[in-house]
Amino acid sequence: MTRFALTVVRHGETRLNKEKILQGQGIDEPLSETGFKQAAAAGIFLNNVKFTHIFSSDLMRTKQTVHGILEKSKFCKDMTVKYDSRLRERKYGIAEGSPLSELRAMAKAAGQECPVFTPPGGETLDQVKMRGKDFFEFLCQLILKEAGQNEQFSQEAPSDCLESSLAEIFPLGKNCASTFNSDSGAPGLVASVLVVSHGAYMRSLLDYFLTDLKCSFPVTLSRSELTSVSPNTGMSVFIINCEKGEVKPTTQCVCVNLQGHLTGVTKIH
Repeated sequence: MTRFALTVVRHGETRLNKEKILQGQGIDEPLSETGFKQAAAAGIFLNNVKFTHIFSSDLMRTKQTVHGILEKSKFCKDMTVKYDSRLRERKYGIAEGSPLSELRAMAKAAGQECPVFTPPGGETLDQVKMRGKDFFEFLCQLILKEAGQNEQFSQEAPSDCLESSLAEIFPLGKNCASTFNSDSGAPGLVASVLVVSHGAYMRSLLDYFLTDLKCSFPVTLSRSELTSVSPNTGMSVFIINCEKGEVKPTTQCVCVNLQGHLTGVTKIH
């Protein structure tokens, strides 16, 4: 069994986030002043975490956020970020550039509710989820392949420092007691992955983990917390166990949409 950590962060605020205007993929808005502050706050919070892989959506708001995070990092400042279009926000078609209230009105006129309603030219929720599934399966295969290669060259994996750097700021022990108990026989982490993406995309990825992979979540989390959109630079952390072959990975959620690092930063949207 190969174990790795996955930390997913939403981008910082843009002017259009604040004005509740849909950006999707077609409106490539930069971060606002508040958004840059949020990215810096996220970076300070994560500055001791040793990431082995960093991925980001290729839209400007995520690129600027991941840059802001890495700028504050003690260990990852010079790491290469891999930009991946599979991590882009949900496409909203003709509704992009319009207020969220207009999307809700369009949905109501069609006899549906957001977010199930798909505007013309937009992506369905299933299509967004399939993009998330495609990226996640690619990530699992990448980590498995690299773990297999590393076994040939090194007897001592950096799993202790990967795990401990996360445990300093995330509630690993409290929510994953059996998994993180050193006596349990579970192997250490072979990788720690940072992904910077978008609100609706992250909600679809969470839905995939919950419904398709039967992810286990902390008992303190309510259903509404699991289905709500992350605040700007909100963080969700998962521990992934994967094996070679057709076996589905098992996922364990450590936290969802964590936002404690934003205390003192201008209000989030």
